[in-house]
Amino acid sequence: MKPLGKFLTLVMVVVLAVNLIAIVKPANAKVTLRYANWNVGTAEENNLQRQLIAAYVEAHPDVVVEFVDMSGDGRWDEKLTNYAAKGQLPDVFMADNMPYYVKNGWAADLSEMVKDDPDWANVPQVLKDAVSYSGAILGLPAAQFVMGYFVNQDLFEAANLDAPQYGVSADDFFAAATALTDVAKGKLGLDEMEFILGWYPSSQDSNLKWFSFDGTHMNYNSAAFKAAVAKSTEMKSHTWQGLNDDQKKGFKSTGPWELFLNQESGVRWDGGWAIPDYAKKATFNWDFVGVPGGNQAMVTDILVVSKTAADAAAAYDFAKWMTFSKEGYAKEAALAKDAGGVPTRMPVSVNAETIDLYLSIVGEKAGLRMALEKLDNSLVESLAKIVPGYINARWEGKPGIDIGNDKDVNMWYMFANSSAGTYKYEDYSAKLEEFANKILDDAKAELPK
Repeated sequence: MKPLGKFLTLVMVVVLAVNLIAIVKPANAKVTLRYANWNVGTAEENNLQRQLIAAYVEAHPDVVVEFVDMSGDGRWDEKLTNYAAKGQLPDVFMADNMPYYVKNGWAADLSEMVKDDPDWANVPQVLKDAVSYSGAILGLPAAQFVMGYFVNQDLFEAANLDAPQYGVSADDFFAAATALTDVAKGKLGLDEMEFILGWYPSSQDSNLKWFSFDGTHMNYNSAAFKAAVAKSTEMKSHTWQGLNDDQKKGFKSTGPWELFLNQESGVRWDGGWAIPDYAKKATFNWDFVGVPGGNQAMVTDILVVSKTAADAAAAYDFAKWMTFSKEGYAKEAALAKDAGGVPTRMPVSVNAETIDLYLSIVGEKAGLRMALEKLDNSLVESLAKIVPGYINARWEGKPGIDIGNDKDVNMWYMFANSSAGTYKYEDYSAKLEEFANKILDDAKAELPK
């Protein structure tokens, strides 16, 4: 063989060997998954989420989970943008602004991975819809928390009143809250009025969801939303916001967040994340009423698997464990129970088995069970995380309105002061709706088709 031929043969052997090394993974090779989440605390705290991650790693010795440093100044999405610019986007990360990540092309399409997964089959449709863009599953619901009114049953009984129950009509709910209020005795029917604007429109028009969103547009100029503004104003005197400074002195609480556990309000609007605290601290009988009419709002967190993850299958498997895996949730429940507490989140893959598991630790609550058994029609409150443009259409956008000495106010101002008496909501409702819906339309048009 000529020297050149020997040289070429040697080169081919070397190239083949290098390729084989790249393809054949040593038995002890580690898969490193970079993970970013705001719920992991510190290593010293070793909270429930870190323990859940440790349990996964123990069961998967070929996996290393590396926590991405998300400390420092800036919003969550700004920090992720900085990592993406350096080519260091985490493999799995919590999403505070899904439309932004979808627009940037950061989110892996998980449709094929979830479609035949039996645990995914029991994820409520409302949660599947929350992570679907143009028919593709681009995130995983990491948590779901029912949101609505919690009731102090003992407080109503002591006043010789029927305590509201899950399924109560809006009229009966407000009648009960009104009857309970006795400011002179330090008792309020409601804790706050703010959240009436969120759920009440849906009780007047079944086409509307949270805060008048119909799936495409906001309905700020609708009769249903105007009725919510009127109802919020009507109920103000039965809430903390309706008390003057002298009246507040007659309460132990220093703010509305304390009223419920201090037994100074008949109901409190809160989310499922408060249940561990109620289970531990409440000295009275309580239950979940949800949204009057037999529904509940829902808050969800979302995990994204990055499109740049080197091992997409491993990233998905870990993300599933932290989100909708029944096995993962059973481990989380066991860890919480062993620590003498309650799981910080409710099951994401929801069936009789996972509901029973959750309530076996919380304690049986009839209203809470009914809510968990009918999640599909929930009013998703987490629209800021999933609807393009919603943040500006609901809070930050400025529609060009001056109210007295307050110039160029934003959308948050308009809703927060809708019951303050400083302006008439109906004078501006059409302008607010037109402004908001242009924002939503423009933001949706920017998403990849």
